[in-house]
Amino acid sequence: MTGPVATSTTGATTAAPAGHLAAQARALVAIGRQSVRSALAVRSEVLVSGVAVLVRVVLVILVWRAVYGSTPEVVGVDRSTAVAYAVLGAVFTNVLNPFWRSSLEVRVRQGRIAVDLLRPVGLVPQTLAQQVGTTAAAVPRCVLAVLLALVIGALQAPAGGVLGLLAFAVSTVLGVAVALLCNLVVAMTAFWTLEVGGALMVYRAVAQFASGALIPLWFMPGWLRGTLEWLPFQAQVFTPLSVYFGTVRGWDAVGAVAVQALWVVLLALLAQLVWSRALHRVVVQGG
Repeated sequence: MTGPVATSTTGATTAAPAGHLAAQARALVAIGRQSVRSALAVRSEVLVSGVAVLVRVVLVILVWRAVYGSTPEVVGVDRSTAVAYAVLGAVFTNVLNPFWRSSLEVRVRQGRIAVDLLRPVGLVPQTLAQQVGTTAAAVPRCVLAVLLALVIGALQAPAGGVLGLLAFAVSTVLGVAVALLCNLVVAMTAFWTLEVGGALMVYRAVAQFASGALIPLWFMPGWLRGTLEWLPFQAQVFTPLSVYFGTVRGWDAVGAVAVQALWVVLLALLAQLVWSRALHRVVVQGG
């Protein structure tokens, strides 16, 4: 009698956490889907955003072609690669725009954060799920921009064939994860300031430059590039595009992707640390 009871008890104990995790996963998926629907709800805004990214892609193509002029290459980078990099940089910037990514500031300022804290799913996973959903909503218009660039000959297929495409996909996912975690950390400053618009403006300016979204790190002075490579921003854009264009190959590409994964871990730990401090802040504000 003892043996079967012990086995049954163990099974029930194991099943409960598994069921809880499954319920949390379903809740996070639902939050992500709701964020996608919210981002696509206003058709006029979706249309304007789509046209805006297409216009931006055309403009960067014209500008970079004009910058190069008749010069075949600069610091070892030929014109076609620079133009294609500018196209993908514009696309990445559109996807990673931090101003779309979190309602955390509004919820904190309006006091709705108290309700979020009572939900069975943690606030940080809730916020990240919302960010992922809104990011996913930006993908279709960016795909259109990429197709446009391919049609007009401003973009070529990734270096390395299928393996290169796979490595680029992995690097892109990690780059997005780095960006979303950075956005989350900046958004959580709302617990102290109640207004993160200024912080996001500073972050956006620094991130776009330091990530290589505006100007590839190839063109930056050696000391500046060396400094930026120690920061997480280059993992957002420059590393995926370096993999795409084959400027890092083989084990160098593996190492670059590993650095991205390391930044994901470090930023997740930082977000958890900031959240633990913010939680105490909420208790203080609530008396």
